[in-house]
Parts: sequence; C-alpha cells; structure tokens
Amino acid sequence: MSKTKPLKILIVEDEALLAMDVEMMVEDSGHVAVGEAASLYDVEDFDDDLDPDLAFVDMHLAEGTNGLQVSALIQKRWPETVIIFVTANPLMIPDDFAGAHGVIPKPFSRNGFMSAMNYLGEGIIDPPPSSAKPGDFVTAERLMVGFAA
Repeated sequence: MSKTKPLKILIVEDEALLAMDVEMMVEDSGHVAVGEAASLYDVEDFDDDLDPDLAFVDMHLAEGTNGLQVSALIQKRWPETVIIFVTANPLMIPDDFAGAHGVIPKPFSRNGFMSAMNYLGEGIIDPPPSSAKPGDFVTAERLMVGFAA
C-alpha cells in the first residue's frame, strides 16, 4: 500500500486477547494503535486530541455498554473518524449502520482483517482504494461515497 502516513487507530474490544491480536495486526500494517478501550467509559476517558483516523468497535463491551453507544460518542467527539464494527453479532447493527462505516464479522482470519485494514487505509489516505473490497467486509453506503472522492 502506498501511504503517506500511518493511520491512528482506536481499538474498542473487551476481550483482551482479541484486542492484543488486533493491535498486533494494526502495527504489522504500519499503523499506530492510539488507544485501547473495553467499554464506553474507557472511550469517554480519552482526551479529545486523540482524534483517531479509524476505530474498530466491538458490539458487546464491558460494563454493560455497547458498540452503538461508542459509535455515537466517536461521531460526536471525532466526526472524521471512520468507524468499523467488528462483531459476531452483525444483526445488532441497524440498516443505517448507526452512522458507522462498515462491519468486519467475527470470527475473522488474520488475512481477511489485514485485507480490510489495507482497503480502509488506502481509502482514508488517498481515495479511492486501489485494492478490491474484501468479500467478507460489509460497507455502509456512506463509506463508499467517501471513498469515491
């Protein structure tokens, strides 16, 4: 992927081993994990200047919180952030993606996740992406409009 800068990525996942695995894939892709959170409350604790380019958000989170709440908070605090749900429960996501940009269904393979991250990176840094959209990566219409720029 030709890129001008690494993406700043926020990981919101309450399963510690999965969060570590996602962080490793983020770093292996040349990007930077700027924060990890297990709940809405953890995301609320981040400084406003965190300003992630991309957020991977699970649906079921710690402390009785969920990905839809986190998505709403991210949209309010960092409106330019691309939000991707990473979940085994894609049917919990409303048809309009609750303002998010897509979903990577669990379980996912390392190759599938890395392909989706590469596609997202290309689209965020220099749209449109030069890679084909991975087959198991579901996108919201708003992502495709943004990537057509």
